[in-house]
Amino acid sequence: MEVERFLLASGPKRVAPFSHAVRAGDLLFVTGQMPTDPTDNRRCVPGGIEAQTRQVIENLRAVLVGCNANWERTVMARIYLTHFERDYAAMNAIWEASFPAAGLPARTTVGVTALAIGALVEVDLIVAL
Repeated sequence: MEVERFLLASGPKRVAPFSHAVRAGDLLFVTGQMPTDPTDNRRCVPGGIEAQTRQVIENLRAVLVGCNANWERTVMARIYLTHFERDYAAMNAIWEASFPAAGLPARTTVGVTALAIGALVEVDLIVAL
């Protein structure tokens, strides 16, 4: 199986040493994205879970564009929340609105004790190519 790693100059600035995504066969595995401004990885965008969820989605979409992949072909997402009970409903509303009505991917959402750079949310994806 052919494997291709993507370190994207046009992608969000990374917060740790990793590839933005790795293609293995017909699947693209997208590293968990943080709610940072794409050019500044030192802090999260302000505005709480709503703003951070929107920024994570924008950052994921930027990675997909850089990999010539399509958001609507997301088959699996893992979402990590640091304040699960408080933020779950608000995150869900933004997440659902970001996909076509009948196009939601499979998903796992978990509560965690902390995320890099103090983020409230992180999301990674598996996308069909």
